[in-house]
Amino acid sequence: MFSLQKLIGGDEIFFELLEQSAEEARESVRVLVRLLAAPSESSLDDFAMLRKKDKRITEDISARLTTTFVTPLEREDIEALSNALYKIPKTLEKFGERLLLCPDRVRNVDFTRQANLLVRAADVVTVMVKQLRKSPDLEKVKEQNDQLQYLEGEADRLMVELLRDLYKGEKDAVSVIALKDLYDLLEKVIDRCRDAGNVIFHIVLKNS
Repeated sequence: MFSLQKLIGGDEIFFELLEQSAEEARESVRVLVRLLAAPSESSLDDFAMLRKKDKRITEDISARLTTTFVTPLEREDIEALSNALYKIPKTLEKFGERLLLCPDRVRNVDFTRQANLLVRAADVVTVMVKQLRKSPDLEKVKEQNDQLQYLEGEADRLMVELLRDLYKGEKDAVSVIALKDLYDLLEKVIDRCRDAGNVIFHIVLKNS
């Protein structure tokens, strides 16, 4: 156990900004779920809005790091976590762009399993970020990080299964390329969640 608040005298602005960033990342996953449920009724506006909001948060964190004398965590840790969180909505926006470029080629493709893994991973990351200001227990954070590692492993196994089916199927070459690109992007989002979890675990381990 450790008390980060003792290090900063009650100044919690960096915690607040990181928590906002985690919430934007989680909301971008929810937007993905809605997009997959009704692609014909969706646009990229929600993805773009969330990514821009998260970019502003990331820029705010960077600016404050240059002007704040005492920070609650080491500066490089704050920046690493901020960047890891920002990459989640950024990558999801790329997925949305690619999906809406070829709606006819992915009309009957089921992304439900990837979406479920993403929802779980984003929820875990958000919980981990919110714990940082509350003297988190190392073992609890390790369990949560292990859960992210498990979800990332499940995503890898699913990717292999999907590629096997894709390469054995009868889809045309363009459809194969488009689907592989979409599969890669969804797997990358899981990787981004894992990266954020690794940063948080590293922070807690260093301060325990």
